[in-house]
Amino acid sequence: MGHALMENRSGLVVDTTTTTATGTAEREAAAAMVGNLPAGQRITVGGDKLFDTRDFVAEMRRLGVTPHVAQNTNGRRSAIDGRTTRHPGYALSQRSRKRLEEVFGWIKTIGGLRKTRHRGTARVGWMFTFTAAAYNLVRIPKLLAGAA
Repeated sequence: MGHALMENRSGLVVDTTTTTATGTAEREAAAAMVGNLPAGQRITVGGDKLFDTRDFVAEMRRLGVTPHVAQNTNGRRSAIDGRTTRHPGYALSQRSRKRLEEVFGWIKTIGGLRKTRHRGTARVGWMFTFTAAAYNLVRIPKLLAGAA
């Protein structure tokens, strides 16, 4: 599985990793990538309903990160409570989550990684990171044109 960490304001990919597919691989990869970020200002991390677990939310709070994950209330209680959802930034994070899906769409179609051509986590990981960097190179001129 390929995992990407995106900066919400610019839409640039700031970290990638690949893992073997398990039921918890996405949450574990997210925690590892967020844990690798330099300490400093307070950050938020967005995610879909898969990330709405007590363990993941507790780990993010332990790291000093505000979890802006979608609430999973289908037959159970969400780990995200009112202290997170009451802020306007939570709604903003939920809207910007779709940008990451655009990154994966680009990586699969334009980047050619819908079907891997390599074997092994290390080689697939290298190609995933390389393709994400190419996505950033395509995105940067659009950001600069918008800033001018």
